[in-house]
Amino acid sequence: MKSMIQAAALSMAVAAGAVCDAAAQTAPAAAESVWRATTLNLSAYGEVHATPDMATISLGVLTDAPTAAGAMSANAARMTQIMAALKKAGVAAKDIQTSGLNLNPQYVYEQNVPPRLTGYQVSSQVTVIVRDLNALGGAVDACVKAGANQVNGISFGINDPTAAENAARLDAAKALQAKADLYAKAMGYRVSRLVSLSEGGGYSAPPPTPMPMVAMARADKSEAMPVAPGELRVRMDVSGYFELAK
Repeated sequence: MKSMIQAAALSMAVAAGAVCDAAAQTAPAAAESVWRATTLNLSAYGEVHATPDMATISLGVLTDAPTAAGAMSANAARMTQIMAALKKAGVAAKDIQTSGLNLNPQYVYEQNVPPRLTGYQVSSQVTVIVRDLNALGGAVDACVKAGANQVNGISFGINDPTAAENAARLDAAKALQAKADLYAKAMGYRVSRLVSLSEGGGYSAPPPTPMPMVAMARADKSEAMPVAPGELRVRMDVSGYFELAK
């Protein structure tokens, strides 16, 4: 009886080994068939234009005082006024974020004389998201009137870029297929199948546009700072691996 059990176990092990060997041979064979096939590895992109519906501005306050405490206190007072002005202009509290705070001693340097401390300078920055572009110019002017003396940059964006990204994806896929068909035909082949597809890139806003102290020159005027959002480019990049056939 023991011999029969051992024989059966040996038979099962041999069968399992045969199945494993067959599977091991099939996988490399499939990979080798793709490797040995005539293939194309191509890239393409799709791009659409979309109208921005939000903006991000960076502004701040720079204050000087003989003491560190005095510089901090003056800066905090101005920044409090700026945040109040933003909320009054309709900007939600969640869209106002402190993005920088620096305290630096100020020295006078003269030749052959040790540096002389003259006071302290505090710089604070706040990043603001404005979701109503019609209120953007007024929000910037309100901040300047409230004490902001640094307007560092502005960038436009899209709150939900999904639709624009999908449109760019479709354009990218069409461009990739057209390129593959073109190359295949030029070499006397046809596209047999798409082996793999990868995506890269996506929506990205342009870099912030510097806005120097031109805003301060308008602080006492009634009209708001004119702002032109223009259009944004939404781009998607794709790469495809195609197998060709005669």
